Amino acid sequence: MFDLTDNRRPLRDAERLDWLRLARSEGVGPVIFRQLLQRFGTAQHALEALPELSRRGGKQRAIQPFPAERARAEIEAAQAIGIRHLAFCEPDYPLALGAIDNAPPLITIRGRVELLGASKIALVGARNASANGRKIAQDIARDLAAAGVVVVSGLARGIDCAAHLGAFQATAGGTIAVVAGGADVLYPPENQALFDRLSREGLVVAELPPGTVPQAKHFPRRNRIISGLSQAVVVIEAALKSGSLITARFALDQGRDVMAVPGSPLDPRCRGANHLIRQGALLVEEAAQILENLDGLSVLPQDYPSRSVAPLEAPQCVENADQNDTEVARRAILSQLGPSPVGVDELLRQCQCSAPVMGLVLLELDLAGRLERHPGNRVSLIA
Repeated sequence: MFDLTDNRRPLRDAERLDWLRLARSEGVGPVIFRQLLQRFGTAQHALEALPELSRRGGKQRAIQPFPAERARAEIEAAQAIGIRHLAFCEPDYPLALGAIDNAPPLITIRGRVELLGASKIALVGARNASANGRKIAQDIARDLAAAGVVVVSGLARGIDCAAHLGAFQATAGGTIAVVAGGADVLYPPENQALFDRLSREGLVVAELPPGTVPQAKHFPRRNRIISGLSQAVVVIEAALKSGSLITARFALDQGRDVMAVPGSPLDPRCRGANHLIRQGALLVEEAAQILENLDGLSVLPQDYPSRSVAPLEAPQCVENADQNDTEVARRAILSQLGPSPVGVDELLRQCQCSAPVMGLVLLELDLAGRLERHPGNRVSLIA
């Protein structure tokens, strides 16, 4: 297997084109992307296999790979405005982000790439933040940046904007904005000056293609990158139902520390942060407390456990079993699957097939849009 820690290398231009095509292909999300690389060894071989895999999974119209000319046009247009496509196998891709289960296969970046290699803390909170909340965020960000820590946030109104501005007040450190649309798309519009400065002196990170206008469904995807990049997430003013609490949940799932600044119980904007503290989040009021509560902040992202992907050079054998045996296993797996979730280990025991064959069949169903994955390594069939 290919280990991100020991074998990272820049992609060649042709490989980057294939990676982008695979990542932009219908039905291929971050998890399926890794599974395809593990099985086929290269993005090129995975692209060649996509139509047949989806057909065997039961998709009436087989998936066709994302067109090469469109991928090439995206890369060229991005490069023309200073945006770079960065794959998770490359040296500059942050290992902390690459260690999460659903890490983006590629991100686009604009600005100071070296910020990805520093220790990072996320500051998030309410868009309609109070004056006190914005001041607290700005002060904490300034002091974190002065200590050499990169401040990560989402370029939203309120706390996010204050966090980026605070980080710029320090001569050390820096700040990263993770955006929900393309790395060249400003949102909200009043942050034009801050956006331009981030593109020069900080870093803008995006998962979606350049030119993408952010929609509501994009923000949870953005939030899991904010937490995935960071060693800890600090929440400053957040309602009980807010994107900031979604970021905090992602952080907990990813094994990150969660901290919160307490607020008045009379202010609805503080109830989310207070709730996190009741649930065990660390109560913090200033940057010094954040630094104290982090065991060895000097530990850089390379110390995060890496996740394995397939080698980039030689493709693996797609099916080690006889085609007839694979078809028998496919029928058995389909007969055992239903709308109720079942553990993959239990499914493997019931169907008495090999793990590679099981993985292949589930991958086919995934690509065909017929499989739903549940927590605890459980799966169910979508009617």
